[in-house]
Amino acid sequence: MRSVWAIGVGGAAALVWGEWLNRRWSRTLVGNGEGGSEAVVVLGYRNPHPPINIVNRWRVRAGLRSVDSDGAAGTQVIFSGGSAGSGPAEAQLMADYAKSVLKFDGRVLIEDRSRTTWENIAQVIPLLEGADRIKIASQPAHGLKARAYLRRQRPDLAERLVPAQDYRPGEWAVLKPLLALYGLWTLRGIKAEERKRSL
Repeated sequence: MRSVWAIGVGGAAALVWGEWLNRRWSRTLVGNGEGGSEAVVVLGYRNPHPPINIVNRWRVRAGLRSVDSDGAAGTQVIFSGGSAGSGPAEAQLMADYAKSVLKFDGRVLIEDRSRTTWENIAQVIPLLEGADRIKIASQPAHGLKARAYLRRQRPDLAERLVPAQDYRPGEWAVLKPLLALYGLWTLRGIKAEERKRSL
């Protein structure tokens, strides 16, 4: 009986830890930017052939819910990701999903040459120049990594970063401890001093 209780407590602690860490990552390296124009960057995930995979479907949804309802007319959604195989680029798969399945009718731009997170950021920079506010939508750890890369490549644009809606309490709750562990591994190249600005 005691072992069952301990497992239950341990499982609950892991869920709370996963929620806390993912929430923290989603609010790191962002500010409270103002202005009428907005860019939402949605980063692709390995999709070597159609159809669009579950991770990219979720990222598209997170990106579209990040569009401010009162500023939709001044928002551009940028799908970023090249081809991971012989099929179409991840960016194209995501854009098609946004338009045909989710019926998004806002302004869409496609960046279809990048193959890494560093390249995602480098390739979308020219598309971000006119945006007053910049959001990066992905899993929270990946989004943080991308924001850190933007700070390295263009610190002036990084000052315009604001939170995306890529974290919601309870969403993917059972997987969040695993996502947190994976996130810690993927963020190992981001130094502590690079994670100082947060809400």
